[in-house]
Amino acid sequence: MIVKYLRQAEAGETVVIVEVDKPIAELRPFGLCAGEFTIPDDFDAPLPEDILSTFEGK
Repeated sequence: MIVKYLRQAEAGETVVIVEVDKPIAELRPFGLCAGEFTIPDDFDAPLPEDILSTFEGK
């Protein structure tokens, strides 16, 4: 059954997964937001020390 939903998303549909009448996830077609944002070249660069300290609770 999962393959059915993956095929629907692949075909361009959004599939909402529901548990006890509560939506818990969505499957969306890949590339839905293509061109809406760009990832900077330094995306995986180490964080500045002040920001890193904040995340670490220092």
